[in-house]
Amino acid sequence: MGNAHLHALHIHPVKAVRGPAPREAVVEPWGLAGDRRWVLIDDGGKVVTQRLLPRLALAAAELLPGGAVRLSAPGMRPLTVPVPRPLATVTVEIFRDKVEAAPAEDEAAHAWVSSFLGIDARLAYMDEPATRRPVAPQYARPGETVSFADGFPLLLTTTASLDALNSLIARGEHAGEGPLPMNRFRPNVVVAGTPAWAEDDWSRLAVGEVHFRVAKPCGRCVVTTTDQGTGERGREPLFSLGRHRRLGGKLVFGQNLVPLSRGTIRVGDPVRILEQRSDRRGNRAAGPGVGVV
Repeated sequence: MGNAHLHALHIHPVKAVRGPAPREAVVEPWGLAGDRRWVLIDDGGKVVTQRLLPRLALAAAELLPGGAVRLSAPGMRPLTVPVPRPLATVTVEIFRDKVEAAPAEDEAAHAWVSSFLGIDARLAYMDEPATRRPVAPQYARPGETVSFADGFPLLLTTTASLDALNSLIARGEHAGEGPLPMNRFRPNVVVAGTPAWAEDDWSRLAVGEVHFRVAKPCGRCVVTTTDQGTGERGREPLFSLGRHRRLGGKLVFGQNLVPLSRGTIRVGDPVRILEQRSDRRGNRAAGPGVGVV
């Protein structure tokens, strides 16, 4: 895989909202700098995502210096939200975790997100990512933390695996929904120049000079069926993943990463596979045409 390289980068400043695709990004222990430090919560403190409100796909967040964000959405005037002062925190419920975060102080932000979503919602900011939320203990090493990403600091996908998945969709019952773009999977790093599904076997890799370990394959949810341009839902890719990419009861696409070092990664950087999984059969999901239950 001598031609493997970083094809694209994606940062999502607000969880579940569209973000920028920069040419370079700083890797911090809890993810790319600025990625998913903001989150939307309902009036009970639960995280609001595209799982329940696919309309979020229509909103965008621009990352500004210092961590502030500029929100935009159809029918809404753009709004800049500053990083809140560390005066108080609210408890955010994200899946099984309860995390302390700083609520946005600007009432205009509360009004903006509530108006756009049609529910009482507000923004909160992870002010202390080094301590607030540990990586899932069954996959973590001591001291590893994560932002408001689903469970791990970064998500990696490959262009070859997307091509292979789109080939499966084209031969299936919902061929008219394909081909799907990579944004359905909301990755942080996209790698090109590898065989399809090669990432299933990776254990440790380097992007440029920054090292990562592969924690586990990424189980996919209904968000992947949401058109990120319209907010409309279909059947794919979950239908095809269900037939061809099952592992441990999950439908998988991509790999969750944990940084082993800090640094800056850039589009075009070489990607080196430093270590592969020793138990190929026990760790690999099904490739094209093979179903594993």
